[in-house]
Amino acid sequence: MQYAVREVFIFYKDSMHTQNILLNLLDNYHPANVAEQEYKKIIIEFLNQYPNAFERSLEIGHITASAWLVNKDNTKALLMHHKKLNIWVQLGGHCDGDTNPLAVAIKEAQEESGIVNIAPVQSVIFDIDVHLIPENKKEKAHYHYDIRFLLQVMGDEDFIQNEESNALAWIDRNKEKLPTNERSVTRMFDKWIENK
Repeated sequence: MQYAVREVFIFYKDSMHTQNILLNLLDNYHPANVAEQEYKKIIIEFLNQYPNAFERSLEIGHITASAWLVNKDNTKALLMHHKKLNIWVQLGGHCDGDTNPLAVAIKEAQEESGIVNIAPVQSVIFDIDVHLIPENKKEKAHYHYDIRFLLQVMGDEDFIQNEESNALAWIDRNKEKLPTNERSVTRMFDKWIENK
């Protein structure tokens, strides 16, 4: 019994240590809008409460990572029409135990776009969001604590659609053509436009 308790303690200690990557990123992120200020508090509390916050197996919710992916010229951004959620969103997904959200955002952007040559515009957080994922056949309703980064395609590759999306589309800087009114997405669009 003592051995089991010791193992749990070591897991907890190591997990909290690796979570410092995200805690440090959040500490240096100072969002201007009220919604993100609240999300920041919620995500920090979540990280401090759950040593397995990056694991999909945590049924109440988990940390995810996303990308606002722009083209080489920074004139367009790539959105996907998510097959399960049936909405237009940025590229991204589950961390599955990886405690480096920037690395996860890059990996997810590569997998969901088919574009390999992707790099961060900056290594700081671009946006954060907390949102409810509705119950489906495979899982209960749960929250995604999403960390978003501004990434850029470094070459001339175009996207290749995979099975996770109904469609992928490059959107330009005209907000009237944005295929969604989801505040989570329009907030990132606005930041992109403001930071040419």
